[in-house]
Amino acid sequence: MGQLTPSLILAVIGGYFLILIAVSYFTSKGSSDNANFFVGSKQSPWYVVAFGMIGASLSGVTFISIPGVVGKMSGGNIDFSYMQVVFGYLLGYLLIANVLLPVYYRLNLTSIYTYLEKRFGVSAYKTGAAFFILSRVIGASFRLYLVAIVLDTFVLGIEPFNVPFEITVIVTILLIWLYTFRGGIKTIIWTDSLQTFFMLAAVILTVLAIGNEMNLSVGGLISEVQNSDYSQMFFFEGGWSDPNNFFKQFFSGASIAFVMTGLDQDMMQKNLSCRNIKDAQKNMYSLSIVLVFVNLLFLALGALLYIYANNQGIAIPEKTDQLFPNIALNQLSPIVGILFILGLIAAAYSSADSALTALTTSFCIDFLNFEKKEDVNAPKHRSTRTFVHIGFSILLVVVIITFKQLNNDSVINEVFKVAGYTYGPLLGLYVFGFFTKFKINDSLAPLVCILSPILCYVLSTYSDTLLFGYQFGFELLILNGLLTFFGLWLIRNGKMEGIVE
Repeated sequence: MGQLTPSLILAVIGGYFLILIAVSYFTSKGSSDNANFFVGSKQSPWYVVAFGMIGASLSGVTFISIPGVVGKMSGGNIDFSYMQVVFGYLLGYLLIANVLLPVYYRLNLTSIYTYLEKRFGVSAYKTGAAFFILSRVIGASFRLYLVAIVLDTFVLGIEPFNVPFEITVIVTILLIWLYTFRGGIKTIIWTDSLQTFFMLAAVILTVLAIGNEMNLSVGGLISEVQNSDYSQMFFFEGGWSDPNNFFKQFFSGASIAFVMTGLDQDMMQKNLSCRNIKDAQKNMYSLSIVLVFVNLLFLALGALLYIYANNQGIAIPEKTDQLFPNIALNQLSPIVGILFILGLIAAAYSSADSALTALTTSFCIDFLNFEKKEDVNAPKHRSTRTFVHIGFSILLVVVIITFKQLNNDSVINEVFKVAGYTYGPLLGLYVFGFFTKFKINDSLAPLVCILSPILCYVLSTYSDTLLFGYQFGFELLILNGLLTFFGLWLIRNGKMEGIVE
């Protein structure tokens, strides 16, 4: 790592978090009430929200994994096939802007899951919120686990610090708590924008550094990627058994965007902080377009990492997630290594900090019924919100340390994938609510929503045998939603006269 010493990295990270805490101080100054924490008093500029959501949409997993998967010889998302998913996002975001957001704003929602109470009843409502909390706790913990492992391996866990992994995790969560506990979503809007900047700067400057090492201009880098073996974007020939099939990837991308953004309190809370529905829709339209170019940049970086490794005789790691860290930290200049660390932390924290705020919001609104209190901004309710915020921070610490104790990457990845299954019931609930006029037996809704992901997991695990060699990819989310929809259809019990739309 040359001049890139642990002390230098730690100093840079410390300076970075001082900036975040300063942003938190100024954005929360003068107001720490619940309305400000939950929806930023609905005063967030749409363009700031849109820019910040880039980082939250990508996360630390994407920051490392997408470049690494480009050069894989088999499996899903090889070459530039991931762009097929990204093009599907455009359809998903279009549906969010024109179907979901108008309803959320018309009903003046703080937690988007209160729609389920109005449409179906208390059981469906609590089930939807509980599935969100489960998936977000596991998802945020997984992303922060990746950051903690990097910090433990390259900074705090080695000489001269030798800090135990558990302390690294506690400090990691404590830093998030410090800059989110007062301002909530109002602070997150601005810190996410700052973190998006650092993440994109890390990728762009790594690309330029590789170009400098290979004596290539920007135009030369583009030509190098286009003429490489990694640049195929569309896959039509393989049929439905091909995990990279265009239609599978495109419609999976649409469903992923619709569910993991439109039905996710974390992502929608930012949209609901905009001044009005028009601003929120501008946010979604601009975000969808910018994400196309940002993901293309990540894939180009991936191709260049493989090209550079082959030219320099650098061995490709067995785990492709390690390719970007290895080259950035060990092969390029110390500046690139510092930017990589900042980019990784920014990518992970931009999703984890908003997740902590969204978890606090969802629990306070959906389970403690804050919106039904006479004075939601009373000191006792602000204190309760603070305790909930601390409680989720502690829970994240426990889950991350549990991941470390498992000490098995395949098990952890399976847990993360299972968390993804929990979005399927949300898809089924909302589609049934929007596109039918049937009431349901509300008490049976939890059973339907629990059985659906279990059945999906079984089908995914044994699909080779049960479905004649068919391999599920992202489209498993669609199947999960369909099974939930079918289950709700079975427990329907008449039509509503005044449907919530």
